[in-house]
Formats: sequence, C-alpha cells, structure tokens
Amino acid sequence: MNSKLQRLYDQLENDRKILLAKVELVPEEKFNRPPAPNKWSLAQVLSHIVAAEHGSTGYMKKKSLGIDQVDNSGIVESLKIGVLIASQRLPFLKFKAPKIVVDHTPQFHSAESIIRQWDEVRADLKLFLEKMEDKNIRKKIYKHPFAGRLDVVQAVTFFREHIIHHSPQINRLLH
Repeated sequence: MNSKLQRLYDQLENDRKILLAKVELVPEEKFNRPPAPNKWSLAQVLSHIVAAEHGSTGYMKKKSLGIDQVDNSGIVESLKIGVLIASQRLPFLKFKAPKIVVDHTPQFHSAESIIRQWDEVRADLKLFLEKMEDKNIRKKIYKHPFAGRLDVVQAVTFFREHIIHHSPQINRLLH
C-alpha cells in the first residue's frame, strides 16, 4: 500500500477501534433508543457511517476500473477537501445525510452486527487501497455528495473526518 494511504488507513482504523471500544458494551435497548423523535439512535448513527464507507468504497472500486480515463486531482480538490474538513468540524453546521446513503443504510439492532459489517467494509477498503498503484492515488475516483470528485487520499481523509464529525453525537448518545 502507498505509504500515505497506509498512514491514513491506520489512523482511520485506530479511530474506529477507539469508537467501537466505547460502543460494544452498550446495552441493546440503549443502543437502539433514539434520544428524541426524529433523532438517530446510536445504532442508526453507526449504521450510517458504515453505509457511507461501504457505498463510497464500492463507487471507488467501480471508477477505478477505468482509472486511465480519470483526471488527477489538483488545487481545486485540495481546496474542496479543506472546506469539507472545516465544515465537518464546525459543531453548529448540520447536514442531512444524502438520500442515497439514507436509502442504502441497513438497520442493525446490535453492536455486534454493526461491528461485523464494519469489519467487512474495512477489509474491503484495505484490499482496495493495497491494490492502488502509486501513480493513481491522485485520480478523482471518489464522489462526495457535496464536494464532488476527489481522489482516494481525500476520500480516506473524509472517512476519518466523517467519524470525527459524528463523535460528539455518539458521545452524547453514550451518556
């Protein structure tokens, strides 16, 4: 795996392990209880993160089949990922999950089932990243719903920011 991708993947996995260590002992009833009407439960938040990573990895795998026809990222995409990171870190900014992600978010009812699915999604992502040739890491094969086309480095960076973005929500649900 490219050293930059490896470093990002390792950070992403570390964040996931820290998060799951907090979640895996939550009683099932609390895990599935929304804090208020029309608010997501802990199970729904985690399912959303897993579904987003799963769909994004599948999209990148599909786009990489024609990678030679894909443009490289540049200054515009660097600016986009910077704005995206900033927007994910601002607590007063709220985003509705994209319809495609919501529509493809499975309903899990136990931490164990989410962890098992996330393990599979991450293994798939790791395998994909291991096969990514260095010459292709700047190819715009990821499509973020708001930022548009980005490269695989920016995609993995966003996956991490997505977890960071949802961490305050998850922490509130844990207490």
